[in-house]
Amino acid sequence: MTQFETADDAGRTDLPEPCAPPGISVVIPVLNEQRYLRTVVDRVLSSTYGGPLQVVLALGPSTDGTSALAAEIAAADARVTLVANPTGRTAAGLNAAIRNARFSVIARVDGHALIPQNYLAVAWRALYETKAANVGGVMAAEGETDFEQAVAAAMRSWFGVGGAAFHIGGQAGPALTVYLGVFQRSAIEKAGGFDETMVRAQDWELNHRIRAQGGLIWFTPDLEVTYRPRGSINSLARQYWQYGRWRREVTRRHPETVSPRYLAPPATVLAVTVASAITIAAAASGHPRIAGVASLVPLGYASGNIAASLIIGRHLSPAVRHRLPIVLATMHGAWGAGFLRGA
Repeated sequence: MTQFETADDAGRTDLPEPCAPPGISVVIPVLNEQRYLRTVVDRVLSSTYGGPLQVVLALGPSTDGTSALAAEIAAADARVTLVANPTGRTAAGLNAAIRNARFSVIARVDGHALIPQNYLAVAWRALYETKAANVGGVMAAEGETDFEQAVAAAMRSWFGVGGAAFHIGGQAGPALTVYLGVFQRSAIEKAGGFDETMVRAQDWELNHRIRAQGGLIWFTPDLEVTYRPRGSINSLARQYWQYGRWRREVTRRHPETVSPRYLAPPATVLAVTVASAITIAAAASGHPRIAGVASLVPLGYASGNIAASLIIGRHLSPAVRHRLPIVLATMHGAWGAGFLRGA
């Protein structure tokens, strides 16, 4: 057996017929998720899926009462298993949960991701029909506060995050990566599991290794998971700073994955920063023409940002729409700066 197999599933790699749906182990790494954890688990356990279910919560060192709540949830339902994740890192938690999973299909869910009742049934059908290693769908960001709604709108827009189908939707088909994912366990084991040195982008990196070994990653718009975005500028900036840093690490380890989409934010940050510095220096030294030309770069980005915000927010309330420019600038700036900094 590999480090991920258990006696229940060692050697099981074939998908059964859909009339006999297999057990699914839903693995959830949690750290300071008291706000949403009960709802997240309830969504899984109330699923319309016809096969056996297990929920494995990998508990990081939370400070908000998450661990006590998890113990309460597990005590009330035997389908819930708790495992320790002392580092609190997502990849380590996922691997720990998979090692304690009983079934041959692994569904990843996050501690603030709310799956619909038919999610596992739809995912299993797609997994069976496509013979994919991993299937997933849309990260359907939905906010509650005005700021969260602005972040959600930005996260579901091309200008905000590029053209990835798992953000903005698209046609069903092969993909580089998907949001969360429902995996054949054998595909995870063959690839060696999640890389625990990756603080972020560990799902993208695992899917890359699965594809390199001939596995199919399949996107379907029929799967939508409600995602609750960050609730403040500071938390949003930290999130996208880490996204950028660890995307840089993926490109360092796998240079063939570099694409214009990932280079756009750091290129924008560099261009705006350098041009702004030239503008200030030229204006201070009495070279207004140079200052004027250089200023076109930051002004161009600002104009594009505002125009995109008006388009993205055209159906949103004024309070949400007015927050979009700063949200977009924070996402782009933090991601780009993080990429330039590297992990």
